[in-house]
Amino acid sequence: MERIARQHRKTKETDIQLALNLDGRGESRLDTGIGFFDHMLEGFTRHGFFDLEVQVKGDLEVDTHHTIEDTGIVLGNAIRSAIQDKRGMKRYGSSILPMDETLALCAIDLSGRPYFSLEGEFTTDRIGDMDTEMVREFFYAISYSAGMNLHMKLLSGTNNHHMAEGLFKAFGRALDEATQRDPRIIDIMSTKGSL
Repeated sequence: MERIARQHRKTKETDIQLALNLDGRGESRLDTGIGFFDHMLEGFTRHGFFDLEVQVKGDLEVDTHHTIEDTGIVLGNAIRSAIQDKRGMKRYGSSILPMDETLALCAIDLSGRPYFSLEGEFTTDRIGDMDTEMVREFFYAISYSAGMNLHMKLLSGTNNHHMAEGLFKAFGRALDEATQRDPRIIDIMSTKGSL
């Protein structure tokens, strides 16, 4: 069964078309209008082995906030849709990812109950054309729209580019693990019988 989701969300601030294949090959076609954000999404896609297409028309004349936050909402909705009933799925995933001087941690529980925690601070206001505070907003939006328990932590790091990229790549690897099917799991990975 294919685990593919297509989403379209249009507001006064953004118009987003997104397609996600959880069982892809790490290929992406990205156009958010924010070059550094596209670079981050490409790292997430490649290291999670997801296929991702994103087309965003956002109010970048205001700032990057609506474009990035709304993309997180739509991606979270796509993840929730693509994992379907979660039957046979591992549910949990984690990654500790080194990137030069940076060490990033990401742990996920696809429980259906949203919670988000990010420990670590950036030391610059922007990386390229992206506001660093939007890293937190993006992952917060994903966690709540996907119904995902998401913990992220920068264990070390001084280069803001590496710190952001480490988080995006660790997220891709952890989500890949959490969405993997395991033949030992014959129903739902929960003592309650549902998630």
